[in-house]
Amino acid sequence: MLLRLTKIFQFEMAHALPGYDGACRHIHGHSFTLEVTVRGRPLNQPGHPKNGMVVDFKDIKSIVNEAFVKKYDHALVLPDSVSQEVLASLESEFGHVIVLPVQPTCEHLIGICVNSLRHALPDGVELWRVKLSETATSYACWHLSDE
Repeated sequence: MLLRLTKIFQFEMAHALPGYDGACRHIHGHSFTLEVTVRGRPLNQPGHPKNGMVVDFKDIKSIVNEAFVKKYDHALVLPDSVSQEVLASLESEFGHVIVLPVQPTCEHLIGICVNSLRHALPDGVELWRVKLSETATSYACWHLSDE
């Protein structure tokens, strides 16, 4: 039987969208919710400690935290179009600044998340869906079937 498991994560992150024609061009923060869904078949090995599991939820938690959440939690994320002087000043003042080669939109962030998780999962477990909400009513969603 093919099953899907979902683990939900929450983290805080700030970003700015330079060049955007609205308020989001300014530095601002969000309480992000990340939903990661994997797909696989439950292990059928009586006596094995993971018998009946596709993957242990604690393993999903560890993988996602290491591959994505810990890096972006409480970070300021900016595109590399921001001047080096400004970036250096922000890094020296606030410390946790991440510079991306793309605009740090929800859409680009979910792509980064998908790419970081795809090959981090154990054999037999496939990344199936990722949903990244930057507010309670706004999110981006990636689904394996759309590729």
